[in-house]
Amino acid sequence: MRNKPSGVRQLSFNNLPIRYKLIIHFLLISILPSIGLGFLINWTVDRVLDRQVTNNTLQLIGKVNESLETYVENLQNMTFLIAFNPDVQRFLEPLQANSLPESIEEEDHYDIRKFLQGFTTLHSEVAGIMVVNSQGESVSNELYARTPSDLTRESWYQEAVHNKGIFKIVGHPHDRNITNHVNYKDSEVVSTVRAILDPDTQEVKGVVLIDLKLRVIAETAQDVRLGKTGYLTVMDSDGELIYAPPDPYIEHIPAEWLSKDGSGTYSHQADGRNLQFIYRVSPFTNWTTVGVFATEDSISEMREIRFYVVSFVFVVCLLGMTASFYLAHSISRPIGQLMSFMQKAQSGDLTIRYWGDRSDEVGLLGRRFNEMLLQINRLISLTERQEQQKREAELSSLQAHIKPHFLYNTLDTIHWMARRKGALDIAEMAESLSKLFRIGLSKGNVMIPLSDEIEHIRSYLQIQHVRYQHKLDYALRVAPEVQELSVLKLILQPIVENAIYHGIKERRGPGVIEVEAKELSGDLVMTIRDNGKGMTEEQLAALRRALEQVASSEEHPAASKASGGHGGANPASGTIKSDEGTKGYGILNVQARIRLTFGDKYGLSLDSTLGEGTVVTVTHPLIRDNYMQNGVDR
Repeated sequence: MRNKPSGVRQLSFNNLPIRYKLIIHFLLISILPSIGLGFLINWTVDRVLDRQVTNNTLQLIGKVNESLETYVENLQNMTFLIAFNPDVQRFLEPLQANSLPESIEEEDHYDIRKFLQGFTTLHSEVAGIMVVNSQGESVSNELYARTPSDLTRESWYQEAVHNKGIFKIVGHPHDRNITNHVNYKDSEVVSTVRAILDPDTQEVKGVVLIDLKLRVIAETAQDVRLGKTGYLTVMDSDGELIYAPPDPYIEHIPAEWLSKDGSGTYSHQADGRNLQFIYRVSPFTNWTTVGVFATEDSISEMREIRFYVVSFVFVVCLLGMTASFYLAHSISRPIGQLMSFMQKAQSGDLTIRYWGDRSDEVGLLGRRFNEMLLQINRLISLTERQEQQKREAELSSLQAHIKPHFLYNTLDTIHWMARRKGALDIAEMAESLSKLFRIGLSKGNVMIPLSDEIEHIRSYLQIQHVRYQHKLDYALRVAPEVQELSVLKLILQPIVENAIYHGIKERRGPGVIEVEAKELSGDLVMTIRDNGKGMTEEQLAALRRALEQVASSEEHPAASKASGGHGGANPASGTIKSDEGTKGYGILNVQARIRLTFGDKYGLSLDSTLGEGTVVTVTHPLIRDNYMQNGVDR
């Protein structure tokens, strides 16, 4: 009782009048595409803008990285020039302090300072340069040690030694024993170092330290604006900020936010604000330049586009609704008139007719409606005649089945009477003949289990064995896995009968018939082998040609009977003679039945040698369910 209301609700749309269905249909095909187009345009423009913003930002970041790389490359070139200076080379010699007079040493230091002063004069971005030898002595133009402690123990010195002469950016200085005459803060400079090695022993002779003013980095990055409030920030390889503008959106950007691909974008929320990050790593400096801007900055450009899209969708929807109502009315009105005629015909008035001169589909439907009423009157009369003929056919079919049933029931009675009289051979003959008729009927089925077909052959061979005594012997070998497969009824008996009458019977001495069934290459293969007389090559070739010609009921007369199957226990069978006689009518019958049912892939094949015997192979598809009853596919 509860399912009925839900079912009514589910079918409520189908119960709507066609007028409303058409309105809904026209609205869907006009409004939904417009709305979908609007969303598609909005989504596409949004993605295009995001891609353009990302590309433009990456280009700006690339320019900033190029500028920073130029500054750092200049510092690297300075370290090479300083290392090759003769005065610096003498200063870096480990025995210089003990071998030179103090006046000469001071003169060398003065020349070195003058040489270093030239770099700071030409390159305003350099805050100071210091050269420290392996004994901890230093020479500088702007830098000096705060205390007399050994400078070789400083972390920046150790990093330079560890890099084995490779230029390295160590970032902002932290707690080092060096200061500048201008007194730059640690956060205002970035330090770079490079160890000077002995070309022969590769021992560290000293280290060149150059401080880069952060002002040049700030001037490069602060002029770049991303949107209204976006900015650029620079980080080193350890995630420490090299440069950040005043009042940034986020004080620290974790290194794990940045992938190892070298560049990319990601979003993050900080202080209740959605931020967009676009970054690129400089392969030379190993610094990461990050563009940071709020996602709201890109929304304003989208608002104007969305306004035009929404306006377009609104106009399309308005026009679509107007057109929908008009078209629905023009289509549903004539259909409603035709429906009223059909309702009168439904009430029993088959004399009603559609009158109209329309030439469209509705007018055609009306004329077909008139023809349908005429046909209904004819069919009513025809149905009454067919019902009478059907009852007569059923009665005839019942009478046709009474005789075979009466026959094998009588044979069962004879079987038991013979057993009571002790005549076991008569009992076995009667039992075999009874099974032969019963399986032959098979309740009118065209397909029967293979086990029943083999039992039918066994009963037939038992009867023939009693008749021919020691002249006939037989063997049945059926694989267990194929016994329950379904096969066409009575396809083996005609072949076995041919083997007996035209093989074993014409042989001198006892003969043997072997029947084997097994699965081979996805098909059911049944082999009937005898050691009878066999056939000549001409007879075998003629019979093979006859078998190949069996493809349809029009090609061979045996097929016409095969298409109807066998209702009795003894199907049509024939002989294998010369070309002047009949050509194995029973075998051709089996071939026709198999090919008509399953196609030319299946059927019979023969091999025979005169004086040695004949082998007939039946190829049948594997059927695991009896799918045909009374000759009709289920």
